[in-house]
Amino acid sequence: MKRQVKAALVALLFVCGESARAHDVQPGALDLEETAPGTYQVLWKQPRHGDQLLPLEPIYPESCSFRPGQGLDAPAGESGGTLTCPAGLAGATFRVNGLEADSAAVLITVHGADGRVETHRLGPGSPAATFGEAPGTAAYFRMGIAAILLGVDHLLFVLGLLLIVTNRWMLFKTIASFTLAHSLTLAIAILGHASLPVQPLKAAIALSILFLGPEIVRVRRGETSFTIRHPWIVAFTFGLLHGFGFASGLTAMGLPTAGIPFALFLFNVGVEIGQLLFVLLVLAMAWSFRQLQIRWARWAEALPAYAVGTLGAFWTIQRTALLLGLGR
Repeated sequence: MKRQVKAALVALLFVCGESARAHDVQPGALDLEETAPGTYQVLWKQPRHGDQLLPLEPIYPESCSFRPGQGLDAPAGESGGTLTCPAGLAGATFRVNGLEADSAAVLITVHGADGRVETHRLGPGSPAATFGEAPGTAAYFRMGIAAILLGVDHLLFVLGLLLIVTNRWMLFKTIASFTLAHSLTLAIAILGHASLPVQPLKAAIALSILFLGPEIVRVRRGETSFTIRHPWIVAFTFGLLHGFGFASGLTAMGLPTAGIPFALFLFNVGVEIGQLLFVLLVLAMAWSFRQLQIRWARWAEALPAYAVGTLGAFWTIQRTALLLGLGR
């Protein structure tokens, strides 16, 4: 089975490479808080690609009038103002210009004066949203799926684990440990009990991928190590870091002032479903290659191991350089 899994990973690594840019994009957020009937205080957080602001612009409903704020001390990429909608926001449509041609996402959240919260996630396939059409909390479920499927470093870590695991029971223990760990730290971070700075966290996640590279090579050579014998412990340990990574992406998009536990639950369910789909895809490809009895060249079988290590090393160096201010 190991050979078929490696062959499946050869194909998946090409897909991961194409998705790398999408994962580096920090999502944007448009928050509206109702301060009086039909009047909303607006905060716009522009999406980023690394340190570069993306040229996206919110377009407000035609039935509303927007007056920009006069604040000069706002952080780069943040702006605000007052939105006046005499008829309210029911049936009103918001759009983000430029989103159709980009890989970013924008979360629009309206906090009503009565405590109600409505949230919509905009992306390249859905650059507009009409309020009052659907429950906003469903956006967090979709965000969870997108977070794992577009999270190339998270997926690459799971790929590395699949190359190390030797049997199905160990695979179950390893994936379950990773799931439990990142679910714990995701909840802890979102509920405000702990946090990690984003740049060091990204470097540490890259380091977790680099750590798996030599272990995969040891498996190919028939050697053993603590990681190879107990991959579930390693998955749990590094899963704690990856949970903080998921939390940073979720908080960057914004959270409702009410119903945070439910939004967190939906987001985490989306993450787990996306992760399960990815693992099943790898196993299905492995089964297909086994049935077709495809024989791969030795270099092709070795490619996933060295690709995991190489990408882990590249991201570690890149993110450490950004952390030290060398890449600006």
